[in-house]
Amino acid sequence: MAQKLTLIFVHGYSVTNLDSYGELPLRLREEGKNNGLDINVEEIFLGRYISFHDEVRLNDISRAFETALKEQLPNLIANKERFTCITHSTGGPVMRNWWNMYYNDGKSACPMSHLIMLAPANYGSALAQLGKGKLSRLASWFNGVEPGQGVLDWLELGSSPAWELNKKWIMSDGSQISEKGIFPFVITGQSIDRKLYDNLNSYTGELGSDGVVRAATCNMNARYVRLKQHLSKPAELVIEEYKEAPVAPYRIVKGKAHSNDEMGVMRSVKKELSDTKSAETVKAIFDCIKVKNTSDYAALIGKFAAETAQVQKDELLEVEKNIFKNRYFIHDRFSQIIFKIKDSEGFPITDFDLVLTAGAKSDPNHLPEGFFADRQQNRINRETVTYFFNYDIMNGCAAVKNDKGEEIRAAQPGTTMLGLEIRPRPNAGFVRYIPCKINASKELLNKALVPNSTTLLEITLQRVVSKEVYRNEKLVDNTMPSKKQGDFSKTKPGDGILGE
Repeated sequence: MAQKLTLIFVHGYSVTNLDSYGELPLRLREEGKNNGLDINVEEIFLGRYISFHDEVRLNDISRAFETALKEQLPNLIANKERFTCITHSTGGPVMRNWWNMYYNDGKSACPMSHLIMLAPANYGSALAQLGKGKLSRLASWFNGVEPGQGVLDWLELGSSPAWELNKKWIMSDGSQISEKGIFPFVITGQSIDRKLYDNLNSYTGELGSDGVVRAATCNMNARYVRLKQHLSKPAELVIEEYKEAPVAPYRIVKGKAHSNDEMGVMRSVKKELSDTKSAETVKAIFDCIKVKNTSDYAALIGKFAAETAQVQKDELLEVEKNIFKNRYFIHDRFSQIIFKIKDSEGFPITDFDLVLTAGAKSDPNHLPEGFFADRQQNRINRETVTYFFNYDIMNGCAAVKNDKGEEIRAAQPGTTMLGLEIRPRPNAGFVRYIPCKINASKELLNKALVPNSTTLLEITLQRVVSKEVYRNEKLVDNTMPSKKQGDFSKTKPGDGILGE
């Protein structure tokens, strides 16, 4: 007897029409009949949610989804059946947030068994900082409507709610990934639809992305690093904590961008089985659907890793042919680090200089030329800043040649060590901070930079408090001091400080 499979599709940000799913739902229905699977794709639900109003936030959408699930699929809930969810773009964070809000306690059985995320903005999008006015005119992401500020704030790189959701996932023990828990997957492209490139916004053509979301931003396989400063050695930062996220299958597919009818990872899929351009994407989705247990899941992790490596090898050099001169785009692998700076009391530090260093002498000038791609400081959470790195240039790579054997880019030497210096402010006064650094090392390079992936790197600086902030003055001869003698308005911070 065929196994019943309920599919729920959850769209991306600022979508206003169910046609955003394209023909993918129909294609999956047809493929299910001819895929050799004992599965009957019996029910397909097309979710819709409101994201284009400023007052709506991710938690609101998650709460509404939980209510819709109970009210519109009561039989599924009553019979304790489960569904497979396929999301696009912001739909990924929406469903992860929903799961975290309602089923991350280990007590409640989640009705979702598989979460298949297409190009999910798990760590946000560089585009989000452009603001509502600029984003609303980008046909590649928005369909002529004003994006909602509430969701946009979550999507901005380094936002506090995104940091908390992702850190919680990273710090988990992985037991939630199981037959009784959930199986999460990520499928994305790394191609740019040159027809949609916006000359006023370079992010729409950013290498290492699909024109909207970075490959490193999609990946669930992230890590958390905490550096700390101690008063005993205030000039030094030391690695206090390191934790990798539970491993999840991650697949980059060929020739897919974020949106659009021709290249969009979801929208371009045609219902006809003869559509070979999307065969790889559809097969990857069914690879996820086929997972029934942790053994299948572990096998798919390795399978997807090998297939992703081959795709990135095949797509390394993109050639845009021209009558006069060909244009070349080198699709290196990229890494992302989201830095968060706070003090020992938990207060955010928003005014600082962060300098990367490399080499045996921990010198910024020893960083490889061309390693740096982008930097963004979050507008609301100013204590977080996101750096985007060219991983292959940073670590060194072979020369890139075209099909004629002509060298397009020489071999890159890279570096074997990474360090950083931080110069926080205020650096004087009754409460201040002391500049510090961690010397460049292979350990930090390997912990912080992983291809196609994001690292949350939290730096805790010692909050230096002067002893002059509070003192008890003893009365002399039991006589109250005069107004002039008792004046402490011009007290200086001095050198004495409180201990840790």
